[in-house]
Amino acid sequence: MPTVEMASRTDAGLASELRLSVMRLRRRLANERHPDNPLSMGAMSVLGCLFRNGDLTVGELASHERVQPPSMTRTVNALDAGGYVVRRKHDTDGRQVVLALSDRGRTTVLADRARRDAWLAQRLRDLTTDERDTLRRAAPILERLATSD
Repeated sequence: MPTVEMASRTDAGLASELRLSVMRLRRRLANERHPDNPLSMGAMSVLGCLFRNGDLTVGELASHERVQPPSMTRTVNALDAGGYVVRRKHDTDGRQVVLALSDRGRTTVLADRARRDAWLAQRLRDLTTDERDTLRRAAPILERLATSD
């Protein structure tokens, strides 16, 4: 029967393997971005957040992206200047600004996702049915890990 110490080492080993694998996959997916896309990964993440969640304030975006509000303000200013987001006054709090994707922002997000999804779908076709089934079961678990505090 495994001891607590052995389980701890096993979990630590799994953590290390997952960290390395997820980081490598992230880099590969980042490399599959369209070469003409001038936006940073951080800016694309903000556009993706708005796409998934709808209109948000700068503070809400900062919270979702786990960055400080001043940093998010800089990113949002650049996205606004590039025409990727539009600003409007908050419905109930006139001191706040709400951000929404512009048509250009939505098009950019969808094109970026389509390109990277196509790359990943091609790689998935090279796997066995059992391997794809394992990844289907793992995807929600990885999402839960990624969004936990």
